[in-house]
This record gives sequence, C-alpha cells and structure tokens, in this order.
Amino acid sequence: MSPLYRAPRGTMDVLPKEQPYWRWVYDEATRLCETYGYSRIDTPIFEEAGLFARGVGQVTDIVQKEMYVFEDRSGETMALRPEETANVCRAYLQHGMHNLPQPVRLWYWGPIFRYDRPQAGRQRQFTHFGCEAIGEADPAVDAENIELAWRLYQELGIGDLTLSLNSIGDSVCRPGYLEALREYYRDKLRRVCADCRVRFEKNPLRLLDCKVEACQPVIAGAPAFTAHLCEPCARHFQQLRSYLEALAIPYTINPRLVRGLDYYTRTVFEVQPPEEGAQNTIGGGGRYDGLIEELGGKPTPGIGFATGVERIILNLKRVGAQPPAPVPPTVFVASQNATRVAAVRLAGELRRGGVVTLLAAGDRSLKAQMRQANTAGAEYAAIIGQEELASETVMLRRMADGQQERVAIGQIVEVLTQRTGTSA
Repeated sequence: MSPLYRAPRGTMDVLPKEQPYWRWVYDEATRLCETYGYSRIDTPIFEEAGLFARGVGQVTDIVQKEMYVFEDRSGETMALRPEETANVCRAYLQHGMHNLPQPVRLWYWGPIFRYDRPQAGRQRQFTHFGCEAIGEADPAVDAENIELAWRLYQELGIGDLTLSLNSIGDSVCRPGYLEALREYYRDKLRRVCADCRVRFEKNPLRLLDCKVEACQPVIAGAPAFTAHLCEPCARHFQQLRSYLEALAIPYTINPRLVRGLDYYTRTVFEVQPPEEGAQNTIGGGGRYDGLIEELGGKPTPGIGFATGVERIILNLKRVGAQPPAPVPPTVFVASQNATRVAAVRLAGELRRGGVVTLLAAGDRSLKAQMRQANTAGAEYAAIIGQEELASETVMLRRMADGQQERVAIGQIVEVLTQRTGTSA
C-alpha cells in the first residue's frame, strides 16, 4: 500500500473555505498600497545565503538557528528567504533604483521560511505582506510606514492592538549604549541562558531580544536606549512621535524593544494583539539606514515593516470578523446526455460574456442537477433538454421561486447580464 503523504511539519494547506480570508487581506493590502503610492515587487524565494548572513546578522536566531540552507548543483550555498527586506535591498542595488525619485516605495506578498517550533500563527512556511521605503531619512516616512500597517489592521476590523515604539540609535550613539548594557549584564551572566552569554561577547544588543523565560527579569532591568540617544537620533524620534500623534495613532514607548534583526537603526516598532508574549506580535519593522551600505551600496536610508498574513487571519477569527462572502455562480447549466455538447457550448458563451457559470458534470439526473444548483447557491439554472435543443432555446429557471421561462439561446447572455448587472 502506498504511503499516505501529508504536508511537511510546519506547513499547511490553505483550503477553499479559508481562501475568502486570504483574498480579503490581499485586496485590502493592495488597495492601501495603491493609496500610499507603493509599487509591487517580487523577489526570488531563495538567494545566496551570504545575503542574509551579512544583512540580517550572523549572531541572530534567524541566521544561526532558523534558515533553510542548501548547496545547489553548482556548489553555491543558497538559503530560502527568512525575511524579505534584504532581498528588496539587493534588488534596489542590482537594478539601479537609486536613480529613481526617492524614496522608492515598494510592497511585497509571498512565502517566508524559518525552521522553528510550529505553533498557532507561527509556521515554518508562512506568508509576509510588507512595505519598504528606501532612500529617505525623514521621520515622516517612518510615520507613513507605521500608518499603513495600522490602517490595514483597522480596516480589516482588528482592534484593541498595541503599537510599541522605540529608537535604538545609530552608529554614533549605539557604542555608548552597548557599553552601558554590557556593564549592566556583567554580574548577571550566571542568571541568563547560554545563548545570551554568547550574545554578551559577540552582539550585546541581541540580549534584549531573547525570548527565554529565565532571561526576562534581567531584560526588564536593562538600561533604556532612549536615555543614550545622540541629539540627531533623539530629534528624529521626537519628530516621529509628533507625526504619530498628528495621525491619531496611539503608541507605547517600549525602551527595550530592539527587534530580532541586526540591520535596524533608530526607529523600531511592533504591533501586538491583547494576548501576552512576543510570539503573538502581528507585525513590526523599523529603520535600516546602514543596510544598503552593508550590501555594497552607498549610504542609503530605509524604513519598512512586515506582517504575517496567517497571524492577521487568526486575529480576524479571534474578533469574529467575517470576510466578504464569495460571489456565488450566476447560473448553473444543466443538461441531458444527448444535449451535453450544447450545454458545454452554452457554458463557454456565458463565461466569455462575464457570467459566473457552473456546468453540470457526470451522469446525474436533471433532478439531481437541480439539487446541485441549489447547493451551489446559483441564482439561475439554464436547462437544455432535447426539446430546447430542437427549438434552439434554453429553459431559464430562477432558483429562488422556481419561476421558468424559455429564452432564445442567442439571447441568454444578454438576458442574464441585464438581470444580474454584470457586463457582457
């Protein structure tokens, strides 16, 4: 007996009954991006592994523990993308987008891969919707990016969210903060996990991003970055706050928020639903003013965010939000065996005319076909029997009340488009 194959652990099938949620989120995201002037970009789902090691950071959980890395047949080391900002910045450089009017506003939608312990809203393959604005340091662009994410959640009907905000400085003020952080942790290393002891030596900022429960009390007492900001970073953060207040977007300053990627500078933010814990973050992002330079380009500022579509849908269900109902078929074409060719021809004409059409299949009786039409929610049934075939007509039945009339087969598309408001 052949084995029963299943989807790999940490992946899932999106079945037809779930698709209305996905379509709803995608349509809202697309509409908002068009409103804000963002253009779509699609990048490969795999890249040279070095792109992520260099951009995301060697001493990050994503690079050290979660990337899917493989060697292709040419011997190149590749990785399935664990995030998409690095991909977009690589494309910005490769295609000379610095020659376009700045900032270049881009958005994307696609699968992301991280080897992690699967749980609700956190799979090994999941879907990111995200936006990047590259080429402008103005904090107004930060506010725009945050507003776009916030409006997406609002307009989908997800409320009671918390926007956490912080600034983690830049190359001028960060060294002083890192020294203060090391000094704080120096006598507490026995209280933290083994990974944090490595982070203390190699990348102390990542200490604040640890999710291990035992490390949380130590993190809670760590010095706040906002007290160590240089004057330009402090001014940038204050301007961003004033813009968010002008947009009536509530926020909470979290002085220990750093996010899990090394490329962040200055602004970082996360949006969380009421449930506790960082694993429930629905979306987040920040500024990455040094990333383009790290990838070989000239110093170029940037800001972006990403949000997990699966987590959005979990929260839509949590609040009881319902997606728009799928459009039911306008007409169900029923026939007898002897009239099947005519039924196939009619269904083709209806579809070319823009009429949503289901065609009966198999050897079911007309009575059974009418049950199918009713189950499918069709507004009309178009029946072609031998009598209709001979007279070149169609019996058009309104399913709601069973009312019937004969319509010339050459007029059926016009009749249905007029009655249903569709365009031929």
